[in-house]
Amino acid sequence: MFSNQSGGGRPRGNRPPAQQDEQHRINNRITAREVRLIGAQGEQLGVVGIAQALREADSLGLDLVEVAPGAKPPVCKLMDYGKFKYREQKKEAEARKKRTDNTVKELRIRYRTDVGDLETKLKHAREFLGDGDKVKFSMRFRGREAMYVDLGVKKFNEIIERLADVAQVDERSPTQGKQIHIVLAPAKQSKK
Repeated sequence: MFSNQSGGGRPRGNRPPAQQDEQHRINNRITAREVRLIGAQGEQLGVVGIAQALREADSLGLDLVEVAPGAKPPVCKLMDYGKFKYREQKKEAEARKKRTDNTVKELRIRYRTDVGDLETKLKHAREFLGDGDKVKFSMRFRGREAMYVDLGVKKFNEIIERLADVAQVDERSPTQGKQIHIVLAPAKQSKK
């Protein structure tokens, strides 16, 4: 009853087979007629035809992997591609572990925030700093409250003093305007 008007000639739900996600061409996907062949231990085996290179890989039980497709002729290496990909994934995982993502958690307070509420905010800030995140304390002054910016600065100084064992000041806004803030970063641990 309904016709497919989406264009392209095929229904939207049916997609073509997944394209090769590999970054290297392997075995029968290599299109060059001849390749510069490198052995499993890294030795140069010279320029050979693709058929001979595939036979060599098959006889050793390895894969023929195109490692430099832009070279003339393309460079191919005999290797176990599954192990190669596994090692590459391990390297990427290690690199991701070492990379630090600095996120900034914001806590809003007022110049007249009470002791109990301030304790709760400081407890949260300690947790965030312990996780390696930065913490931004922000304070907004509305209307006539702008005359009490100095009380806000005193509150920030108290926070800095209370968190001095786990944090250091990373950024401090100017003490003018209707909003002020401080950003605290986790303190650098001294290496023993």
